[in-house]
Formats: sequence, structure tokens, C-alpha cells
Amino acid sequence: MECKEIINTIKDNFPEQILWITLFRGDCSITIKRDKAKQILKFLKENETLNFDYLIDVTAVDYKDIRQPRFNVVYHLMSVKHRHRIRIKVEVPEEDCWVETVSDLWATANWHERECFDMFGIQFKGHPDLRRILLPEDWEGYPLRKDYPVQSDLGEKEWKPFKEIIESVKE
Repeated sequence: MECKEIINTIKDNFPEQILWITLFRGDCSITIKRDKAKQILKFLKENETLNFDYLIDVTAVDYKDIRQPRFNVVYHLMSVKHRHRIRIKVEVPEEDCWVETVSDLWATANWHERECFDMFGIQFKGHPDLRRILLPEDWEGYPLRKDYPVQSDLGEKEWKPFKEIIESVKE
């Protein structure tokens, strides 16, 4: 199925939810409103014509000082059966930083959403286990946000695993 056909199917079913459409070198990207994002993603998975049965990735983009809303949560989907792909972007404001989980639609979303939470601080409502996945639980801040300090004036933080590694290297 061609990009334009996929887009038209989405437009026909959710005409008020599409904010932007980008076609570039055969890639389809659609930016949608947050309020019906899960419903649209479910439609993309369950519609027989589209059948986006494979969630490749979930990530986020921080547009601080470039545009509002500040964040996009980005879903890369593929239909194994029909061999087509799409990128769905959901706009997320900084002051109300959440989207609904899709971990009940695609099991792989579980860890992808945890990584987005860990790195950007985006909440995934309804997620069964939303906690840090890469950083320690007591880590402060979200490293992939544009306002995260690259260097800190706070000095070295007491983090036991780090100290153990340093000590083992000294021996």
C-alpha cells in the first residue's frame, strides 16, 4: 500500500485528529493530536487493510525553544504482512507531559515507553510498570531533554555501583 493510500485511510476515519502530514522519499509521517492517539494507533494495528502489527520503536523529540508543544512522542510502525511503514508523531505539551500507553497493543512498547520516561520524563498513562529502565531510580532529571545540564556544579554524586567500579579499577 502506498503512503498516500495509508494517509487517506487515516484521514477518512480520523479527519479532525491530523495536524501535519509529511511525505519524504517514500516515508510517511503523520502528526496527530494526543486526545485520540491511542484510538488511532489501535485502528492502525487492527484494520485489516493497514495491519500495522509490528511496533519498531517508540521515542521522543524535544523541541525546546524551537516550537510548541515542546515534545513529540514518535511511533514507528510496520506491517509485516503488507510490507509498509508509517511514523506517527503525537504532540505532548511540557506542562501536561503524558500520552496513553500502547503496551497493551504491542508488548514491545513496555520497554520503549520506559526508556522515553527515563530519558525525557514523559508519562505513559496506564503503563503496567513505569519506572526507570536505564538509570538508577534515584537519578535526578531527564538526560535527553534539551535543558538537562551537560556539566553539573553539584560535584560527584554518591552512587554505590559507580564507586564500586572505580574502586575495582584501582585494585
